[in-house]
Amino acid sequence: MLEERLKRHMDLLLDRYGILRGVEKQITDAYRILEECFLHDGKLLIAGNGGSAADSEHMAGELMKRFKKPRPVTEELAEKMKELDGVRGERLSKILERGLMTIPLSAQESLMTAYMNDVDSLGVFAQQVLGYGRKGDVFLGISTSGNSQNILYAAVAARALEIRVIGLTGAGGGELAAACDAAIVVPETETYRIQELHVPIYHCLCLMLEERFF
Repeated sequence: MLEERLKRHMDLLLDRYGILRGVEKQITDAYRILEECFLHDGKLLIAGNGGSAADSEHMAGELMKRFKKPRPVTEELAEKMKELDGVRGERLSKILERGLMTIPLSAQESLMTAYMNDVDSLGVFAQQVLGYGRKGDVFLGISTSGNSQNILYAAVAARALEIRVIGLTGAGGGELAAACDAAIVVPETETYRIQELHVPIYHCLCLMLEERFF
């Protein structure tokens, strides 16, 4: 069960998007994995293709700075910055915001194109999972079909590294659903409709995480 302050975000999601009532447990399971990751100072790695690549960057943006709530730095850090530089440190103490460490793998263009050109296209996200990932982190693969091969290869690498895997996909779940610790399988089959539901789901996850940690 979610705490009441977290559950209100889920209730709002389900009130606005009734079609998602059937995946409430899947969303909750994904949230719990993310909560545990960030509680132990882990990081989230996200990847997708096309529109899902944009979603990976969008979600990272919501987690790395404020979404709705202020996230001021700690007083200890603020004082250290002021001691180092009375002018810039003072300003930084007011404008910096705490984040939840998230890396959108789809945004690493130079690394991605170099690897695809020199080595292989299917392993491009798996290579990044190997480089960035550590035990206790989480890999979130976004694939509307659930069958995007570069996402599946990354999921295999993640599991081998003891990195938990969350999938965000569409009806049926594809191969990805079976490869995940938690899979959110939205009940749509058309790509654009699946993507339209992915956005409010990861917004809800971001809201709950922000509520929990800030």
